[in-house]
Amino acid sequence: MTYVNKPKLHHPTLKKNAVGYTRRDYEGAISTLCAGCGHDSISAAIIQACWELSIEPHKVAKLSGIGCSSKAPTYFLGNSHGFNTVHGRMPSVLTGANLANRDLIYMGVSGDGDSASIGLGQFAHGMRRGVNMVYIVMNNGVYGLTKGQFSATADKGSKSKRGIANTDSPIDLAMLAITMGATFVARSFSGDKAQLVPLIKGAIRHEGAAILDVISPCVAFNNHAGSTKSYDYVREHNEAVNKLDVILGSEEITAEYAPGEATDVMQSDGSIIRLRKLAPGYDPSDKVAALKFIQEQEQAGEVATGLLYLDPTPQDLHASLNTVARPLAQLGEADLNPGSAALERINAALR
Repeated sequence: MTYVNKPKLHHPTLKKNAVGYTRRDYEGAISTLCAGCGHDSISAAIIQACWELSIEPHKVAKLSGIGCSSKAPTYFLGNSHGFNTVHGRMPSVLTGANLANRDLIYMGVSGDGDSASIGLGQFAHGMRRGVNMVYIVMNNGVYGLTKGQFSATADKGSKSKRGIANTDSPIDLAMLAITMGATFVARSFSGDKAQLVPLIKGAIRHEGAAILDVISPCVAFNNHAGSTKSYDYVREHNEAVNKLDVILGSEEITAEYAPGEATDVMQSDGSIIRLRKLAPGYDPSDKVAALKFIQEQEQAGEVATGLLYLDPTPQDLHASLNTVARPLAQLGEADLNPGSAALERINAALR
């Protein structure tokens, strides 16, 4: 895959943050995702959050798996560390990197297919172990790279671009994260930058497993099912010597609504998502109440957005393992060799 980098030249009057960087310094390569993809909006929110927090780009490590979402780290924080893992295995690679160097800010970027299907076990154990990371799920309910099959988060009864109804119950990653021990759990919408940016900033500052389940519309599979002019219809009724695919771009889908209110957001295919933003009086510290609230909103046909659960006293994996404050990657042989006396004590304890 070819990546096109953005020009390095900046206008001298661009505003700089506390560490001397402009917002442009937090960008990456030019996106190759479909025009209007919600994932690009999430990337823009990450850029804005890191710039506002005055984070030095080289102190961030971004890891991803496989899928449209896992391409996104290429498009933000171009001067940060990056590693693209295999399908569904991002959490374990991130855990190893975190144990080796605790001084970096770890950002795991995944999708609903990458995390809720092949990577479900890795997702659950990452939450259970309390790895200090920002885990962002770009959730669109489809496998975008393989032409729009249902993912494990697709709502039961929703229809594919070919009109096939999903008969499986969805996996709610926010509820699963709370159950498995995540200490910062939030949900948002890619087009609601006013809500998403503060949530990302809060997740970055949180010492523990922080997950953001971000609803992110897919614009690539929105051909009108009943139209004889759609690309699907023509392809199915045409004798061709080869098969070409055309993906039309779309306008970015945004939403702006007040806390405590609900709003209907129309997707590119004409379907509707009803979002409800948490009211100011909502208490995110009650785990049982948070799970109950999420279920109540789902039964009402609404997607609750905001900070759903927060443990005010989190403990990350390093605290659980009682590791040294100095990153393991910086320890030399003398630091790692306990000596013959310590080895003898260990052997004696095993006799």
